[in-house]
Amino acid sequence: MSTDAIDSRIQVVLIDDDPHLRQALSQTLDLAGLKILPLSDAKGLQARIERDWPGVIVSDIRMPGIDGLELLNQLHAQDPELPVLLITGHGDVPLAVQAMRAGAYDFLEKPFASDALLDSVRRALALRRLVLDNRSLRLELSDRQQLSTRLVGLSAPIQRLRAQIGALAATKADVLILGETGAGKEVVARALHDLSNRRNGPFVAINAGALAESVVESELFGHESGAFTGAQKRRIGKFEFANGGTLFLDEIESMSMDVQVKLLRLLQERVVERLGGNQQIPLDIRVIAATKEDLRQAADQGRFRADLYYRLNVAPLRIPPLRERGEDALVLFQHFADTASLRHGLPRHELQPGHRALLLRHTWPGNVRELQNAAERFALGLELELEGEAQPDLVASNGGLSEQVEAFERALIAAELTRPHSSVRSLAEALGLPRKTLHDKLRKHGLTFNGGGSDDNE
Repeated sequence: MSTDAIDSRIQVVLIDDDPHLRQALSQTLDLAGLKILPLSDAKGLQARIERDWPGVIVSDIRMPGIDGLELLNQLHAQDPELPVLLITGHGDVPLAVQAMRAGAYDFLEKPFASDALLDSVRRALALRRLVLDNRSLRLELSDRQQLSTRLVGLSAPIQRLRAQIGALAATKADVLILGETGAGKEVVARALHDLSNRRNGPFVAINAGALAESVVESELFGHESGAFTGAQKRRIGKFEFANGGTLFLDEIESMSMDVQVKLLRLLQERVVERLGGNQQIPLDIRVIAATKEDLRQAADQGRFRADLYYRLNVAPLRIPPLRERGEDALVLFQHFADTASLRHGLPRHELQPGHRALLLRHTWPGNVRELQNAAERFALGLELELEGEAQPDLVASNGGLSEQVEAFERALIAAELTRPHSSVRSLAEALGLPRKTLHDKLRKHGLTFNGGGSDDNE
């Protein structure tokens, strides 16, 4: 018997060692429009039934080799909710009752009417659909919770990214992740792997930009003993090591043209040849590539192969930079600061209005990585210092809501005053305020604009 998985289109696996009965039952089920796989024995069946296979099993109890009761126990060891219907002779009724207590869905005593078999099978299939729908819903809710924990934020761009990851994770498509340095490309790649059917396989991450040109091919594709000077024994490459799982290839734009050619062939044919070898090794992997560059532009400039770009660009995922995520900076900062405080056994520090203003105004050139480092320092009790930013005007967070709103407004305006502005008009536009309102708020908070010209003559 083949060890290939049972086709998901098969609705009923029918097992009976009596060829005449097996043929008769197969015809009954086939005429009812059901897709059938008839088998003479149950040998190797457990290995062929995947946990979420959407069908049901109909099996005789008395069979040579693995009998119906043993088969029931084997199948329920990997999926207790798989419906198993047992066919029994008159003398096997006590055994069938025992099987029902062990979890069999139903049993039919010979001889039985065709309608009785069809009714039982259809009810079992309906139950199976309900079970799988509930599993899918639970998995979807679990995946959403995982994504919300890994990709923290409430902004529309990050919610859109989470939805895209959820849609792509269960597919077999290779993915190209686009994002600036520090945006979280490996976090996204790991989420795609952990939410996929490959989650139990290896996740292998490699930074192509960190590999010396002399070793990159050996690292990726492996080599045979004696393939080059110093190759004293066989080495398994990263692609081969990731077989059955996911390979994450970061900074793909740094690959040489020669390596790009080999990568293109690997993606197209799903085989790898070790350096110095002739054997083609089949691969079952998902490749997730990542780049901080515009690969289309790099291809136009001759720095990246156009055919490889189009091969990778089937399912692109763009990670929004932190500056496009609005108040996610506050949510992320507090999340990382609280996590660091817990890790170091330190008391939790609250963000003051001045801190919040600073975090919202900063452009975060280092993205989430820069913010996480700043949150770590903040949790350790150090001053919140961001490159190119003045120290925030800290105002106590006690008092009522109106006092805190006033304090936050003053801190936000004060932070903007530290930036260069040629006129009051440009300052007002940056804050999104009419000029008269800005003048009133500057006066109310005791702040002064010391920039270039006035707006009186504009």
